Amino acid sequence: MAAEIESLEKLLGDKLPASELKEVKRILYGKELRELKLPEELVLDAEGKNVDLAGYVFEAAPEETRSPRVVRIGAIQNKIVLPTTASIIEQRSALHANVGDMIRMAGESGVNIVCLQEAWNMPFAFCTREKLPWTQFAESAERGPSTAFLSELAKRYNMVIISPILERDEDIDDVIWNTAVVISNSGSVIGKTRKNHIPRVGDFNEATYYMEGNTGHPVFQTQFGKIGVNICYGRHHPLNWLMFGINGAEIVFNPSATVGALSEPMWPVEARCAAIANSYFSVAINRVGTEVFPNEFTSGDGKPSHKDFGHFYGSSYVAAPDGSRSPGLSRVRDGLLIAEVDLNLCRQVKDKWGFQMTRRLPLYAESLTKAAQLDYQPQLVKEN
Repeated sequence: MAAEIESLEKLLGDKLPASELKEVKRILYGKELRELKLPEELVLDAEGKNVDLAGYVFEAAPEETRSPRVVRIGAIQNKIVLPTTASIIEQRSALHANVGDMIRMAGESGVNIVCLQEAWNMPFAFCTREKLPWTQFAESAERGPSTAFLSELAKRYNMVIISPILERDEDIDDVIWNTAVVISNSGSVIGKTRKNHIPRVGDFNEATYYMEGNTGHPVFQTQFGKIGVNICYGRHHPLNWLMFGINGAEIVFNPSATVGALSEPMWPVEARCAAIANSYFSVAINRVGTEVFPNEFTSGDGKPSHKDFGHFYGSSYVAAPDGSRSPGLSRVRDGLLIAEVDLNLCRQVKDKWGFQMTRRLPLYAESLTKAAQLDYQPQLVKEN
């Protein structure tokens, strides 16, 4: 099997002369973004730890009646640290240490809101169908060890942290959910949101562990802006993205865990389309690396039984409401992507394109209400 490529960006940079590369970036990314100047000591620190550290600036036009609303967003992607055969406590502790160090880098870079990848504090064991030992990673959203760990960091760095975990609802029957916990820069838990759409494709056997979420599409008012969290498979559902926009989101994070053989052609498109259609910033975050499990498992696509899920290809990026996007992070390394954005761009794009004024919500609501009925007949016109 050929080695995984580092990134599309590196391939293009290695092969194209500077003049052509500039034009390619304009075509691929909408425009070439200005690189964000980061502290030299942090750049060297990241290089020494093999962390792909990158930063970009999304600017808005100056306005007479509003001051700029500049926010720094961080996206962290990471491999697991220890093999899946290590103890639960050791695996979780190693991930706390590794991700905590990247959160430190984000804090020292002035990041205001950082989001971690889906199920960041464990291997993505939902392919295996095995309940034990993996359900031991589940923890309380409000009182669990990962929330306690991140709450201290959020307060230390004055940073909102989004922590997607396997949640154990200790207050209601020990039910398990796929949940993102939103931790305020004060260190307190603002709230949580649960994954709305559960995949049933290939090795994704997640319905073995949890069902569709019951929290709707909450938007969290933070000191640094209004944020939503569209967990993983929800990015394939345009109405899921739409509802966060209707509820006022200015930034929607998409913490994910997806593999190259399945979804990579869709990855650069979906979060970017959502940012355009809904006039907000979107942040697509994917875990990275190959995770091998002790026992073989089968999948829904007829492949022979196997012990790994495939390669999680990273490539985390930020997209803006004007259609521009950042380059992606590495496909093979841990990474921290920082985007300095001016939230004024959200309204400016709404004024320019008028998507919110020209959409037809009552028409859609009427049609969807009909479509939800068991006896629905599609509005299909045939030739006589």
